[in-house]
Amino acid sequence: MRKHDLAFIDIETTGLSVIEHEIIEIGGVITNYKLEIKEKFELKIKPKNIENANKTALKINHYNEKDWKEAYELKDALKIFSKKVKDCIMVGQNIAFDSGFLEYNLEKNNIKNSLHYHRLDTISIAWTKFHDDKNFEHFSLREMCKYFNIKNENPHSALSDASATYLLYKKLLEI
Repeated sequence: MRKHDLAFIDIETTGLSVIEHEIIEIGGVITNYKLEIKEKFELKIKPKNIENANKTALKINHYNEKDWKEAYELKDALKIFSKKVKDCIMVGQNIAFDSGFLEYNLEKNNIKNSLHYHRLDTISIAWTKFHDDKNFEHFSLREMCKYFNIKNENPHSALSDASATYLLYKKLLEI
């Protein structure tokens, strides 16, 4: 696995249902296996069915039409994403959510999933190290960042959360 780069990925969506809701932002931090950053990226994606969005989700991820004016079409964003993460091992906080949305939308748009098949989840890593620690009520990114004194500049924006996940992963490996 050392020959593969790592892609710390976070997405923002218009809700929790992979079928009903849309990806509106993808953020990533690409590193080599030594965790040296090679690239950071953020892709804003134009929602096609904003009327189906969960209002709470839009509030949480700070969606507003103005900031998404120059956003990509989903298919174009996924093509860019696929090129950037080719053969990378995906790392994420609650990775099942992000990878589920990505895999569904890649398939729906006939774009090959170029990520390596291995996945790493920071929640799972944290659970193995802290499952008996009463300091943790949840293993959310917010709680883990607070515990490790990691500043997440703009929570619930894809690049900021991907960057915080990268820093959290490094902290978890130090323990």
